[in-house]
Amino acid sequence: MSCRLLVSLAVVAAMIALSAAAQAPTAAAKAAAATKTGSYTPPRTPDGQPDLQGIWNNGTVTPMERPADLKGKEFFTPQEALAWEKQVVDRANRDQRTPGTDRDVAQAYNDVWWDSGTKVVRTLRTSMVVDPPDGRVPPLTAKAQEAQRARFAGMQHPAETARDRPLAERCLQFPTSGPPMTPYVYNNNFRIVQSKDTVAINIELLHDVRVIPLDGRAHLPSSVRLWFGDSVGHWEGNMLVVDTTNFSDKTSYRGSDENLHVIERFTRLDPETIVYRFTIDDPTAFTKPWTAEMTWAKTAGPMYEYACHEGNYGMMNLLKGARADEKAAEEAAKKQK
Repeated sequence: MSCRLLVSLAVVAAMIALSAAAQAPTAAAKAAAATKTGSYTPPRTPDGQPDLQGIWNNGTVTPMERPADLKGKEFFTPQEALAWEKQVVDRANRDQRTPGTDRDVAQAYNDVWWDSGTKVVRTLRTSMVVDPPDGRVPPLTAKAQEAQRARFAGMQHPAETARDRPLAERCLQFPTSGPPMTPYVYNNNFRIVQSKDTVAINIELLHDVRVIPLDGRAHLPSSVRLWFGDSVGHWEGNMLVVDTTNFSDKTSYRGSDENLHVIERFTRLDPETIVYRFTIDDPTAFTKPWTAEMTWAKTAGPMYEYACHEGNYGMMNLLKGARADEKAAEEAAKKQK
C-alpha cells in the first residue's frame, strides 16, 4: 500500500514539474507582452493624464547587456530567474576583503551599503538591451573609441585641480542619473510629480531634478547645451514620451558626446510597476542606435537627500596627496644632485 502511494506521489510530482516547465516560457512571454498590449488602465491625475506619480526604484540584477553564456536567450523562465538572482546575491555577499591600497582601503563599499537590487526585471528579460536583438550595446565608432581612450589616459595622471576629476567624483553629475536613467549600485529611487503642463523627476542619486514641459514647445536653440540635455515631453495614449537633445560635451553616457539624442518612454504596467524604455541615437559615438528596457518598482519611501559633498573630503585629500607626492619627489631629486 505504502509503495503504491509513493509511486502515485512520484507520478503527481513529475506531472507538476512538467506542467511548471511548460508554463515557464509562457509566463515570460506574457510578462513581455503586457508591456506592448497596454492591457492595464492606469489611474488618472485630476487633469486626466495617466498617473505616474510616486517613488519608484529601478534597482535590478538584470544586466544591461546579455552575458555570453545567455547568448540567444531573450527571457528567463521563472525558475531560471530565481537561480540567477541567487547567484548574483551570493556573489555580492561573499567575503571580498583583499589586501592592497589601490582601491577601497577602508572596505567601506560592500553589499551591506549597496542597494543595487536583488530581482530581475518584471518582464524576465536576460538583458536590459532589447535592440539589437542580441542584447548587446553596439560598438563605439572609431572617433568615440579614441575619445574614450584619451579620457581614461587623462585620469591616470595626478590631478592638478578638481576639474581634472570626473563630474561624479566631484558630486556634480552621475552618468546613470540620465537621461537615460539607469540603475547604479545604490540610490536608485526616482520621485515623479505631475502637473497639467509639466512632469518633474527628482533623481535620488546626486539629488538632481528634471523638469519636463508638456506644452508642445520646441527644443532650445542648438547653441544652448545642458548637462542633462533639453527635454520635452508629450503623451501617446497612456505612454509618456520624452525627447532629449542639446547635451553638453562635458557629460557622456557610455561614450556618447554632445550629439546624443535620447527618447524615453514611461508606461504603467500595473499599480506597482512602470516600464521604462529608452532609445540612444548618437551617430558620432555608436555605430547604430540601440534600445533598452527595464521595470521600475513602486516603493513607499521616504526618499532621503543624497548629501554627496557634505562631509566628503575625498576630493581635497586626493589633491593634497598628489601635491605631497610631488613635493616629496622634488626633495628626493634635490638630494640626488
